Amino acid sequence: MNEFLQVLRRFVPPYKKYLVLSVVFNILSAVLNIFSFAALIPILQILFKTGDAEAATALMAWDWGNVQTVLMNNLNYYVNALIAHYGQTTTLLLIGLFLAATTALKTGAYFLSSATIIPIRTGVVRDIRNQLYQKITSLPLGFFSEERKGDIIARMSGDVQEVESSIMSSLDMLFKNPILIIVYFATLLFVSWQLTLFTIVFVPIFGWFMGIVGRKLKQKSIKAQALWSDTMSQVEETLGGLRIIKAFCAEEKMNDRFDQVNTAYRNDIMRVNIRQSMAHPMSEFLGTVMIIIVLWFGGILVLTNHVITGPTFVYYMVILYSIIQPLKDFSKAGYNIPKGLASMERIDKILKAENDIKEAAEPKHIASFEHQIEFRNVSFRYGESWVLRNINLTIPKGKTVALVGQSGGGKSTLVDLIPRYYDVQEGEVLIDGINVKDLGLHDLRQLIGNVNQEAILFNDTFRNNIAFGVDNGSKTDEEIEKAAHIANAYDFITASEQGFDTNIGDRGSKLSGGQRQRVSIARAILKNPPILILDEATSALDTESERLVQDALERLMKTRTTVAIAHRLSTIKNADEICVLHEGQIVERGTHDELLSRDGYYKKLHDMQAV
Repeated sequence: MNEFLQVLRRFVPPYKKYLVLSVVFNILSAVLNIFSFAALIPILQILFKTGDAEAATALMAWDWGNVQTVLMNNLNYYVNALIAHYGQTTTLLLIGLFLAATTALKTGAYFLSSATIIPIRTGVVRDIRNQLYQKITSLPLGFFSEERKGDIIARMSGDVQEVESSIMSSLDMLFKNPILIIVYFATLLFVSWQLTLFTIVFVPIFGWFMGIVGRKLKQKSIKAQALWSDTMSQVEETLGGLRIIKAFCAEEKMNDRFDQVNTAYRNDIMRVNIRQSMAHPMSEFLGTVMIIIVLWFGGILVLTNHVITGPTFVYYMVILYSIIQPLKDFSKAGYNIPKGLASMERIDKILKAENDIKEAAEPKHIASFEHQIEFRNVSFRYGESWVLRNINLTIPKGKTVALVGQSGGGKSTLVDLIPRYYDVQEGEVLIDGINVKDLGLHDLRQLIGNVNQEAILFNDTFRNNIAFGVDNGSKTDEEIEKAAHIANAYDFITASEQGFDTNIGDRGSKLSGGQRQRVSIARAILKNPPILILDEATSALDTESERLVQDALERLMKTRTTVAIAHRLSTIKNADEICVLHEGQIVERGTHDELLSRDGYYKKLHDMQAV
């Protein structure tokens, strides 16, 4: 219960007004319920002609010391007066109309209490999803290299849905049932404190049973949700690798692999649901046992001791039966909430993940790039493995520096240190003499444009993809079209069905590789950054596409400071400086011609590509 309350303290406060309204309507509903059921006493007295109806011949003055006797006497007095004036059948009708009116008010209050909970339920779930998404966009890239995309998707979908169906659906339990139980219990004490004290003995036993099964259910739920993540990861991998699966005729292999994960999830969730299905039968049985015992003890009080009358005892039993339903809801919540808490634990692994890329307490703000980028004694490692060692490199403004070398040599990692996708463990990266760790992240990344080997586009129109990196409305249609012209993308865009408003599909699936790359170049052109990072931007293209893309890149690189990673050495012949990285260190540097004349690593790379 403590974990449940912590979740509510985190997410419910913005919806306090709905909470207050729900409590008010729940109190009103409970009180009206008590008064509506009170109509049963005179009805039973009239129908079975008990002696209580004749007992009251005059109104009694109010006496706080004997409230029950005063209320019952005065109730009987008014019933007798109605019978004397209208007759028994008409009095029954009037009491019935009173019961109908109070029931209508009660059900109306009950509806309003449930309706005011719904904005809390839906709002909290929306807030959790928003917080998850915002956290995902704020976490460093290193976090996602250790997490599976399918697992993250499962936490945003399945786990959040489980929180909604388990924890949020139990809000009624928290804000309605305690009120009902308190009001009903107070009524039971008022009607017969002896019978109520006898009944209380069985409630702790009831709660003890629910607690044991609920704790085991949470453990099973955590395991089941982890298997659900495995299932989603499998689906995500399959969608991304369908071409390879078909090429290697591995459909059956993947089907069997998915079936194993899916069956394991089914078996675990089946055990969870079977255990959860015990809630209703167990609470039904315990409730029936309680009623039987109370009937026996109440019969003694009515028939032998004459402590309470028959109609009053029936009223007591109706209220007692009414209190059992909220207790059953508690038991049901005792099964549901652990499932939701298991999912909340998985969600919190993202929400509470540490962000290593932290902005300085008082960051320095820069609006332009004036002098140089400098790597000063930079070393970087993933875990215990060093990827870069003692890198010293200066990139003056307006110059183009190319990075070449073997795969895994640290080229991509080196350029990722400039926009602080990762932070160095040793040394420092400086822009205009300021450590990038001291700069505002937004200011830093606004200075930089990226064109990667894989053109990352979004399921949107050409227009919105090109304008993705700029503020909404800050660029006109003419500027977007001009950027497309410079990127050699204007012709194929205008030839599409709806021109710049054509949707390009998931990750640009409706476009060729060269077209995707030119759209991403147009995006970088429109952003107009002073620093440009090119990460093997033409390595995956055919010759014709490479020529068009290279032409667009050369236009983009004019007047900009460029750091280019290249496998095809022909694309970086004109670079102002070429740095050759080998096993995390710069082993050679110079122009294309200078490096060829040295007969070193660069010459070997060049000769291999020339063959």
